[in-house]
Amino acid sequence: MKSNEKNFIKRLKRQKEDALEYVVDQYVSLVKGVIYKVLAPLQQDYIVDECINDVFLSIWDNIEQFKGGTDDFRKWLCVIAKFKAFDYYRRAVKKREVSSEHPDLLIDPSVEEVVIQLENQEELVKLINTLDAIDRKIFIMRFFIGMNTKDIAMQVGLTGAAVDNRIYRGKKKLQQQAIELKLGGNLT
Repeated sequence: MKSNEKNFIKRLKRQKEDALEYVVDQYVSLVKGVIYKVLAPLQQDYIVDECINDVFLSIWDNIEQFKGGTDDFRKWLCVIAKFKAFDYYRRAVKKREVSSEHPDLLIDPSVEEVVIQLENQEELVKLINTLDAIDRKIFIMRFFIGMNTKDIAMQVGLTGAAVDNRIYRGKKKLQQQAIELKLGGNLT
């Protein structure tokens, strides 16, 4: 069974991925508009994209709390997007304030911090290499090169919603692999 406008909420509550894909495809432009209104002053597209992904992850994780129909879902989604955007805005402003108050903290990180950061990057690269070729390419363009969703979509020949969807699913997969790795699993 495929998700549609009549059954996507029930399927989402049963944690069916096609329901999430339906929600992303149907509502990504709405969510992006709500988030962009709040985060546009920051002039950092990657924060907008991160927030969008976080909203859909939040929907997935908290769908059991939702009570209502399609119209209510749309309102609920907008409220979540708005509050997530406010959270991202507060964090970004706070980060700017801290960096401007203590510029010396940003200039010279300790050797230990540099080693930890390099180890984390190495682990992340190993995890990204487990993704499919197209997803790996999207992740590299998005998180290492810093390209926005629209440019990535043009490069790989997908829609912006499809790229956002792949980023969301890829993050979810990487998160699960990272959890397994910490619990004693391995990547091979």
